[in-house]
Amino acid sequence: MRTLGNILWFILGGAIMGLGWWLAGLVAFITIVGIPWARSCFVIGLFSFFPFGQEAIARDELTQKEDIGTGALGCFGNVLWFIFFGWWLALGHLVAAIAMFISIIGIPFGIQHIKLAAIALSPVGKTIVSKEVAAAARMHNAQQTVSNLRKK
Repeated sequence: MRTLGNILWFILGGAIMGLGWWLAGLVAFITIVGIPWARSCFVIGLFSFFPFGQEAIARDELTQKEDIGTGALGCFGNVLWFIFFGWWLALGHLVAAIAMFISIIGIPFGIQHIKLAAIALSPVGKTIVSKEVAAAARMHNAQQTVSNLRKK
């Protein structure tokens, strides 16, 4: 089912938005200063081509460790990203979502565009993993939280 969803997604707008992400990555790469953002653009662009079966998750939620992209510097990076690239990528995904919501068959695709628009607003500190890995990380975090609460 994921494969069929990804094929339909790619044909019905995923290819265009994935190329938009890659274009943003090329522009960021050319500026030299934007190389860290460029790498993220290429990863999220690939996610935008074939999103079904994958999920964006915060790296600190996945690894239980804060890194340069999940702390204050990551927040600053997201502000810069939003100013230069994020708003127009998010706008593209929102326009595509509205177009998808016109038909009943397009509703799942519209929902996916909304999720990608949210990622477009603040991608720094996120990584793309399979849905199963994301669910396992969240379950592990929940178990640790419950364990910590019981100790108190």
